[in-house]
Amino acid sequence: MLDLYFWPTPNCYKVAILLEELGESYAVKPVHLGKGAQLTKDYLAVNPNNKVPAIVDPDGPDGAPITLFESGAIMLYLADKAGGKFMGLGPRGRAVVTQWLMFQMAGIGPMLGQAHHFRRYARDDVRYAIDRYTNEATRLYRVLDRRLGEAEYLAGAYSLADMATYPWIRPHKWQGQSLDDHPNLQRWYSAMRARPAVQKAVEVMRDRLDRNREVPKGEAWETLFGTSQFDRSVKHD
Repeated sequence: MLDLYFWPTPNCYKVAILLEELGESYAVKPVHLGKGAQLTKDYLAVNPNNKVPAIVDPDGPDGAPITLFESGAIMLYLADKAGGKFMGLGPRGRAVVTQWLMFQMAGIGPMLGQAHHFRRYARDDVRYAIDRYTNEATRLYRVLDRRLGEAEYLAGAYSLADMATYPWIRPHKWQGQSLDDHPNLQRWYSAMRARPAVQKAVEVMRDRLDRNREVPKGEAWETLFGTSQFDRSVKHD
């Protein structure tokens, strides 16, 4: 059984969805971001980038344990370990899946995350940033909508790309978006939400989610968005 270092964030849900789709057993290791658990010496030994998720697989390549961070890398590793499941058929299929997975990693995640941040979490009303990232979010939603007007799923068949993208679309209202404006995306979103594995994955740490939805204040805000994450010092357990 592998360990999944997790907090209720889109990037963590991506990995949980894949694990559920693969039927893999995993132990959830909470990393309380608001309390700075990601900055502790023990966690930095798992993920030197002090982000979530990360995994520790005791049954890694050649039977030796492996520790991995970066959600996209984790998903590719797990899919490869499962014989290329959800990676498309043949070199062409894999290339298309990888393309849309990288689109999520390079565009959907970072840009929607910035829209989310400046619209919901920033202490100041930075109108330029809000407009810039909200408009970019709209553009990316249109890209998804056009693609999903051509294919049932992002890479044609259901794949890692869909699992990676769905958690970032869930908080669409926080990004200034309405799925009513994107009917193909709305159709895909409903299909994703109906999948049993997706439903199980988004229940992970549900008890922490309501608190996580609150706008952090005080020390929690500083830990998440202030200078703490840039401090070279390491918190000790």
